[in-house]
Formats: sequence, C-alpha cells, structure tokens
Amino acid sequence: MASEYCEYILDLMSPHGDVTAKRMFGGYGLYRNGLIFAIIADDALYFKVGDSNRADYEAAGMRPFSYAKKDREVALTSYWHVPLDVLEDEEMLGAWIDKAEEVSHGKAAAKVKKKERL
Repeated sequence: MASEYCEYILDLMSPHGDVTAKRMFGGYGLYRNGLIFAIIADDALYFKVGDSNRADYEAAGMRPFSYAKKDREVALTSYWHVPLDVLEDEEMLGAWIDKAEEVSHGKAAAKVKKKERL
C-alpha cells in the first residue's frame, strides 16, 4: 500500500494519464507509459530533469534530489523537487509531467542506441 502522500500525488496526477507507483529505496518511483518520470522520497515529489526542462526548476528556485550518506551529501541531479504552485495548478502539472516523461523517453532511447552500437 502506498503512503498517504503518494496516494495524494497519484490522485492529483489522475487527469494526466495512467500513473502508477512502485516502491523503491524507501520511496516510490512514478511511471507513465512504462517510463519512470518521477520519484517520491520523504513526502516530497521530484520530476525527471534534463536539458529541456532544467531551466523551469532553476527559475522556480528548486534544487535536485539529495540524500545523506555516511560522510557526505549526495545529489541526484536527474530529479528535481517540484514546486508547490505546480501541484496546485492542474494544467501546469500536466505540462510538467509531460516534460518529465519526455526527458525519460529521451534517456531510454539513448540507452537503446548505445546498446545497438555495442
């Protein structure tokens, strides 16, 4: 069973396609059309970010997902915190989901091309 926060996020995303959650690393991975496009960790939502959408997050003052290791803080720069105003605006949320999925699709396509070259 998903956490209350995860259920809340899935409910917000329901108008934007079939989004599913899978447990991973103490949080959740969110999938749409077979691609992971977001993660939930510590009751915070992070979308997949690449060159095409990073400026949106920077302009909103958001930061990448990070976690503490024994001796240092580690940043996972491919996922950034989603601004609250995006969650509160259904149309904007849909656009940001689409952008995050596009980044995931691009990364998946790049992996396939790399395997084909090997």
